[in-house]
Amino acid sequence: MIELKTRIRKWGNSFGLVIPKKEINRENFIEGEEIVLLIKKKNRNKVLREGFGMFKFKKPVSKIMKEIDKELYND
Repeated sequence: MIELKTRIRKWGNSFGLVIPKKEINRENFIEGEEIVLLIKKKNRNKVLREGFGMFKFKKPVSKIMKEIDKELYND
């Protein structure tokens, strides 16, 4: 899974995102391969930040996040 910041760029009548080559190589993506993008606007997570640390979990957050990644992305 890749997490990076990039800018939307206009290409003809469309818009596109540039993924750096080093990230493509790191994940072994190939041209024509189907991928899934999760896109959010910058600074749209303020609601999550306000609630951070308010809840107590039975498992460590890192373990919960790994379980979520495995379920969503089969990582």
